[in-house]
Parts: sequence; C-alpha cells; structure tokens
Amino acid sequence: MTTTTAPSPTAAPPRARLGFVLAVATATVMMAGASAPSPFYPVLQERLGYSPGTSTAIFGVYAITLLATLLVLGSVSDHVGRRPVISGALVLLTLSVVLFWHADTVSVLLLARAVQGVASALLLSTLSAAVVDFESPDHPDSAALWNTVSPLAGLASGALAAGLVLDVSPGAAEAEVFGGLTIAYLALALAAWSVPETAPRHAGLAASLLPRVALPAAVRPLFLLSFPALLAGWATGGLYLSLTPLVVSHELGGTGHAWQGLAIAALAGTGALSCFLVRDWSPRRITLYGTTTLAVGTALTLIAISLGPLVAFLLAVVVAGSGFGTAFMGVLRSIVPAIPPAERGEVFAAIFVVSYLSLGVPATIAGMAVEPAGLGTTTLVYGIGVALLAAVAAVLRAFTTRD
Repeated sequence: MTTTTAPSPTAAPPRARLGFVLAVATATVMMAGASAPSPFYPVLQERLGYSPGTSTAIFGVYAITLLATLLVLGSVSDHVGRRPVISGALVLLTLSVVLFWHADTVSVLLLARAVQGVASALLLSTLSAAVVDFESPDHPDSAALWNTVSPLAGLASGALAAGLVLDVSPGAAEAEVFGGLTIAYLALALAAWSVPETAPRHAGLAASLLPRVALPAAVRPLFLLSFPALLAGWATGGLYLSLTPLVVSHELGGTGHAWQGLAIAALAGTGALSCFLVRDWSPRRITLYGTTTLAVGTALTLIAISLGPLVAFLLAVVVAGSGFGTAFMGVLRSIVPAIPPAERGEVFAAIFVVSYLSLGVPATIAGMAVEPAGLGTTTLVYGIGVALLAAVAAVLRAFTTRD
C-alpha cells in the first residue's frame, strides 16, 4: 500500500470516480445488512423463545459496541489509511452475518450483533470520509448528498427485500438473505484495494485510540449549530426502527413480514428520494424543511396509529421519512466543507457518536418500557417527545441562522 502521498481525485479522474462509486455502494450494502435482520426478529423470538427484554438487549449490544468503537477507533483510518480499515471491517461484517445466519441461541445472536456494531462503526466513519476524499471538484456538494442517500437507500432496500423473501420463501429466507450478504461483503472487501489510498499513514495513531469525541476548531461552531437537528433526526429514526415492526403487527394488523419491511422502507426510502430532490437548496433551507417535516410527520404517525388504518400510518411515515433524510443531509451540507482533509474520519466519528446516542438511548428505554407500560403508551410518549424535539430544532434553526 502506498503510504507517502495521497492521489488527488483530479490527478486520476477514472480511479477517483471508481473510488467514489465503490464507497457509496459499500455504504448502501452495509446499511442493507443493518436493516435486513429486522423482519427476522419475530421469527427468531418465536424460535428461541426470548422475552421483549431480551429484544432490547439485542438492540442495545449493537448500539453499545458501535459507540465504543467510534470513540476508540473512529479516526483510525486517518492514520493507517482508508483501504485497510474498510476491507478489514467488511470481513468483520461478514462474520457477523454468518453468526446471525446460524444463531441457535441468544448468546450467538448477541455476539453477532456485537461484531456487527464494531464493523459498522469502522465503516460509518471511514466510508463517509472516503466519499468526501473522492468527491469531484466539479460537484462540491455531492459527498454530503450521497453520504445521506446511500445509507437511507440501504436501510430501505434491506428491510423490504428481507420481508418479501420471508413471505415468499420462508424456509430458505435466511440462506438467501444472509448468504447473499456474505458474498457481497467479501467481494467489496477485495474491491476496496482496487482504488487509490486517500489517507496516507501518519503519526498519532496511539493518541487517537484514547476514547474521545474531538472536533477541529473550524468545525465546532457549525457542529453546535447543527446539533439540535442531528438529535431530532436520529431520535426519530430510533422511534421508527425500534417500534415500527411491533406497531405494524400488533396495533395495525400488518401480520406479513413484507408489511413490516415496507414501513421501514417507506421511512428510509422517502428520506433518500427527498434528499435527491432538494439537493440544490441551501443547507439552512434543507435543515428547516427536514426538522419541520419530522415534527409534522411524527404527529401524523401518532394520529394514524390511534385511528387504525395501516395505509394511513404508511402515508404518515412517508412524511416523517422525508424529514428524517433531509434533516441529516442539512447537517452534513453545513459541516462537510469545513472539515480538514486529515481529520475527516475523526469528525464523522463525532457525528455518528451523537447520531447513534440519539437513536440508541431513547430506543433502548422505549424497548424496556413496552412490557410494563404497553406498546401504545410507549409509542405515544416517544412520538410526542420526538415531535417536540424536531419542532424545537426547527425554531432554533429558523431564528438563529441565515443563509
């Protein structure tokens, strides 16, 4: 591996374009693997006989390992290079898929989720940085766009595809879904070495391993300005990703796995499409639209749950999904231009630490509350909290910033 100079995208346009496409594709497939297990959880719960509390632990171990890895290894690619981190993390992700595929005890399931958390953390920060590294000078906002669109598209396609496969061929679903992901991850691990290295090795690796969330001085004001929107967007994601399958099956009568996958796909897929449609707006306008739509969409979701029709719920999720994607894109469009090239991995690690804390902590608390408080009450309280948080983020952005 070259360790002296980083190839410039303008110096080798074809390979730089390949690197950009490969980083975006890898992020998409990674997130497809993150959402693909969701429709399988009811099946595994019935097969292994674990309680709702165990379901919370399964979600929690993923969030904990992901956050711990981001704190310790989030900036490691800034020091050892993008390619070895991406390739190694994809091998780890393959191991997690194989463990999940063959899980016959809760312990193996927890181990699979822990390994997935470590691999996902490494990939989240490194792939996001690589997309910025390979961004074309002719399209200066493309990195923020695709760093938002690709994970959302992956979340949508993974959940929907897995749900459809479960309904069409339940006996072979695990082999088809997780076998396909295994092949894809190994192929991408090899392909990572076919593109230029954009982060040459340099000193500071040992110091970077100390657990911390650090931001360059140029980024801090922008990060603090974007913090409410970041918090609101990912807390919304936690609401829908953790409780939607239960709400669809227990409250709205959507017993098919495809319905559960469709609800997640509606959230993430609409988010991805909305990001593409507003890509020419200013960061402030995108963030305002995103946070406002988050508040309105979440309120509509609660109304739809109380009224009962599944179609009404899915339409409300579409509105919330539009805000979910654009709120995050507005944050990235605000921050990415100010990130020093040598610190991109570290900044994206900080962004995802806040993001996954916002997603994981409320979702874990909600999972623990479902059994004693009931699904309906838990969803209502969580939803009201998210709607209020999104509304506050919109007001702050509207009255404290200008384009």
